Order: sequence, then C-alpha cells, then structure tokens
Amino acid sequence: MTVVPHWFLPTAGDGRTIVARRHADRGEAGSTPRDPDIDYLAQVARAAQAQGFDGVLTPTGTYCEDAWLTTAALLRDTSTLRYLVAFRPGVLSPTLAAQMASTYQRISGGRLLLNIVTGGDAVEQLRFGDRAAHDERYARTDEFLTVLRAAWGAEPADFTGEHYRVEGATTFVPPDPLPQIYFGGSSDAALPVAARHADVYLTWGEPPEAVAEKIGRVRKLADDLGRSPRFGIRLHVITRDTADEAWAQARALLDALDPDEIDRAQATLRSSQSVGQQRMLALHGGSREGLTIAPNLWAGVGLVRGGAGTALVGSHTEVADRIAEYHDLGIEEFVLSGYPHLEEAYRVGEGLLPELRRRGLLDRAVRS
Repeated sequence: MTVVPHWFLPTAGDGRTIVARRHADRGEAGSTPRDPDIDYLAQVARAAQAQGFDGVLTPTGTYCEDAWLTTAALLRDTSTLRYLVAFRPGVLSPTLAAQMASTYQRISGGRLLLNIVTGGDAVEQLRFGDRAAHDERYARTDEFLTVLRAAWGAEPADFTGEHYRVEGATTFVPPDPLPQIYFGGSSDAALPVAARHADVYLTWGEPPEAVAEKIGRVRKLADDLGRSPRFGIRLHVITRDTADEAWAQARALLDALDPDEIDRAQATLRSSQSVGQQRMLALHGGSREGLTIAPNLWAGVGLVRGGAGTALVGSHTEVADRIAEYHDLGIEEFVLSGYPHLEEAYRVGEGLLPELRRRGLLDRAVRS
C-alpha cells in the first residue's frame, strides 16, 4: 500500500499565522488575513490538484463556510481533485444526506468523500438545537450511517431505531461510486461505530505509540465484524529544505501567539466533550515549553487551535521519515495542512511529495 496525500481547504480564512484573522483585527503588522472567498479557495484547490494531492478536507462548523456548498462551487475549477466534505449527522436527515451525496457524485464525476463529524463542542451543538449527550450522539450517528447506506441501496429501505424511523428511504439514482466514509473519534462510544461503518478511520496526530494503540483497537473491533477499514491521520506540516529552516518557522508561529490568547483558547478547549480534543490538550498542557512531543512532532498549533493540533516539523527527509513511520503502523491516508495553505501546498508538493515518491511510498501519477 502507498500513501494517499490530502490537503486542507481553509474555509474559515487563511494567513501567515495560526490566528491571522484575530491578529489583523488588532492591527498587527504582517498578519493580513485572507478571506475565504471562492477565488482564493479555488487557488488553493488548483494548487493541491497540480501538486498531486488526492483530495482536500473541508471543515464543518459555524466558524467557517458550509462545506457542501463551497466544494460544489469549486468543482469546475478542478478536474481530478476529490472533496472530503465534513458535516454533522445530527443536524441533517440521513435520507437527505444520501440524496445530496448522490447528486454530488453525479455532478462531480465521483469526486465526493464524506467526513462524519459526530460533535464534541457543546456550544456548537446548541447552536443547531442539538442537546444530545456525548454517547447518545454516537448512537445516533450509528443509526444515521445505517440509514444513509440503506438509502443508497437498490431498493427502498425501512428503518426503526431510537433516533430515526424512516420508511422507503431511497435516492433518485444510487451514487456511483459510493462515497467513502471517513470517521474519527477516540472515545469508547466512538470506536465501535467506526468499526461498523468507516471506510477510513481518521485520527489526529498523536505520537506513533498512541496512534498504534488507537488504530489497533479499531482494527480488532472491525475484525470481529468481518470488516477491514483503512486508516488515516490529520496533521499540520512545516517542511523545508533544512531542519533549521523548518524549526525557525515553527518558532515564528509560536512567537506570534499572545499568552492571553493561548489562555483564552485553552479555557474554551478544556470545556470540550471530545475525548480526542482532551487527548490533544494533554500533549502540551497549555504550556509553551516542551512542545516537541515525539521526534519531529510539534504540539504548538494546538495551543490555540481546536481539533488537529500537531505538526510534523523538519527537513523534507525528516518529515518523510515520520510519514514512513506512521505508514508502517498501517496509516495510508495523510490529511495535511500548513499556514498559509496556498504557499504551503506548493512547499509540500515540491519538497515532501517527491521524497515520498523516491521512497516508493507515493504513486507517481496524479489521480485521474
């Protein structure tokens, strides 16, 4: 198996710092943000396609543009790039989601991937009127995905569960191919759902031993069900010709963070119900010291950013070494990003991806 590289679409805005928009609001020099207008996002998408990325992850939440609409608008700006659309199943009918995905597959020529985000931020959930508790949300996602797949079947399907009751769930024409389901979650409630439904189980970037333990649990649960999901990891990346250049950039990102800003962000993130988010916070404890938590794995991004909070930092050779290490654990898909996303797509595409190809870890041909 080879590595499948993906990039990230910054639909909340972009810039040269982790929190460029907030810095610009304060009038700080060198922190001009880039609004997530469709022209800028098209530049990022075209760069990702040109550099050989298979797809781009597009986030979900009220802090960013809607992933479905934004990526659909970008389809004609790209020809082979796939769009990993994140959405929250608890605020959408599973039959409607099946219909949307079916339509998307046809108009895109089969370029849709689905990232299921069960939730974790209680404030965000309440904005949508969702008051379900943590474990209840995963039980609901389990039913949602059951109905979603049934609606893609050849015949209308009925389903009765605790959260959904549908009769004759179907779509106009089943999608071809079926969109792959990407699913993340670190809790005891999440892992069995991943084992039952995920085509690709995604984890955030923890040290290799922690990643091995987590995907081992999912693999065992899936084996018991006769399933064999693939595995992916979500990481930022700071890769340069030399290690000194890469770590200088990491220090620059850290120096741009105000201590009060870190404290505010950490207070918010500590309130998250997400087990994965708590695991991210435990990697650094809110401290600016000791952020290198494994060889070339830096936790500085997570001081102010929720979700994926770690970056691979080093020379192209060193970062390729770390990707090879995760690959040896069974990780095939790597969802990468960097600030700003346009320039870093070229840096990764021109520096890191050729090194992976040289090692035989990456197919030479861009997806067709």
